Amino acid sequence: MWTYETSAETTAAPAAVWRLWADVGSWPTWNGDIERISIDGPFEPGALVTMTPFNQEPIELRITGAAEDELFVDEAAMGDIVIRTFHRIEPAGDRKSRIVYRMEISGPGADEIGPTVGPQITADFPDTIAALIERAERSPEARSS
Repeated sequence: MWTYETSAETTAAPAAVWRLWADVGSWPTWNGDIERISIDGPFEPGALVTMTPFNQEPIELRITGAAEDELFVDEAAMGDIVIRTFHRIEPAGDRKSRIVYRMEISGPGADEIGPTVGPQITADFPDTIAALIERAERSPEARSS
């Protein structure tokens, strides 16, 4: 298995971050790598997200876990390889939260494929989290909890 994790703190309320995650159509406003995106239903386990990064083919992500104001998990399959990304909101003390993105690449050959594919996928995670935080901190729900 190959893993990568990064995080950043925010003063935005978990509800503000969750609202941005759950509004899949808005992801391109804070994730600069997305050209187009859609979801086939509500933001809940089982939903299929079709994401098209700039100058790339569409990628299908299945939402496999969701807990409002806390966590969502998506998975993409590449043959026998599964790319799973955990998006968490954790308490960080003093009315702050920590946004954590963790990617796990598993399956046969993950130890060989992960170090090549993983860094390509996760390279923008710090910038994406920073943009998500900036947008969440400006939202109406930013300090509601």
